Order: sequence, then C-alpha cells, then structure tokens
Amino acid sequence: MKKEVPIADKALLTLEEAAAYFNIGVNKLREITAGDHCPYVLWNSSKRLIKRDSFKDFLYKQYSI
Repeated sequence: MKKEVPIADKALLTLEEAAAYFNIGVNKLREITAGDHCPYVLWNSSKRLIKRDSFKDFLYKQYSI
C-alpha cells in the first residue's frame, strides 16, 4: 500500500503538483524551468522535479512571470 504525502509536505514537486501548488500553468512552469542549470530543478532521469522552497523564493522575488 502506497502512502500519499500531501503536496505541502513534499520538498520536490512534479510539474503537475507545482502547477497546483503555485497556481501556475504547466506550460509556463516548463518555460521557466527550461534552463540547463536551473537552480530550482532536479532532474531524475528525464523527469523534472521542482525544488519547492527554492522555487518559492524565486517567485517571491519576481514582479511578473
């Protein structure tokens, strides 16, 4: 039996989870996190995971996206 962890308790979020958590579209998240050395992305093979705290800090410093 797999235990579900609430999004608010996760350190790493999938694109879909990050879209729901930050209220940003998946396509916009792909655009923002497309850089090779993006500091708030962790690549697990070909899966892009968003570092929740780092991305939150990034967003708080932005005027618009």
